[in-house]
Amino acid sequence: MATSETPIHKVISALAARTQFGQIMRRAKLEHTRFVVDRRGEPQVVIMGIKDFLRTVAPEKKVLAAIRSQARRKGAVKLSSRQIDSEIRAYRKEKSIER
Repeated sequence: MATSETPIHKVISALAARTQFGQIMRRAKLEHTRFVVDRRGEPQVVIMGIKDFLRTVAPEKKVLAAIRSQARRKGAVKLSSRQIDSEIRAYRKEKSIER
């Protein structure tokens, strides 16, 4: 199995990607394998695990990581959608009164 620091790149055909998609997803997630899918010899897309994607392509900014950590400590991540909507409505109402 590959480590997260050294992902394996494998070129596969579009047909193989279609017929073995579940296995490809598993390997992308667990083994950090990146699949380059080609069609008629031309690279089209890359399939990679979400953790690998977030780490390499869309790394989380330090500020967002700090905000997320603070929200977890305060229990804000436990709010339901209804509670979040209620908070938004209250904030908007408060802002409209100030104007």
